[in-house]
Amino acid sequence: MKSILFVCLGNICRSPIAEGVAKKLIKEGGHTITVDSAGTGSWHVGEPPCKHSVAVARNHDIDIAPLRARQVKKEDFKSFDLIVALDQNNYRDLKALGCQNLVKLGDYGYNGADVPDPYFFDGFEGFEHVYTMIESCVKELLKR
Repeated sequence: MKSILFVCLGNICRSPIAEGVAKKLIKEGGHTITVDSAGTGSWHVGEPPCKHSVAVARNHDIDIAPLRARQVKKEDFKSFDLIVALDQNNYRDLKALGCQNLVKLGDYGYNGADVPDPYFFDGFEGFEHVYTMIESCVKELLKR
């Protein structure tokens, strides 16, 4: 595997965290895998990750502040070896767009559970929970 694309809804919470975590783990492991993130929706295109995502990543020595949201494109399905959906709704939407090289992140350590969207959580604790879940699943994904 040479490239991974993490996909959530708006590309401002979960998938930027997953991108940051994966890049850190790949670097620490001495691997060379290209990592990116995108959203199925277009309403946040060009925006930075939300402040809580930036903060939770920073708390774990990961800087995702420079990232900018983008919408997934059909060309991504050919450009990336693996497309990783953060929840079932995005998995379904990506499948409907014709994505074949698709998995769900929660299948790597959380028995298929969705990574919940913390954007609508009340407070910062939800982001820490989501970070922990993403980190655990990304570690497992990279082992395989």
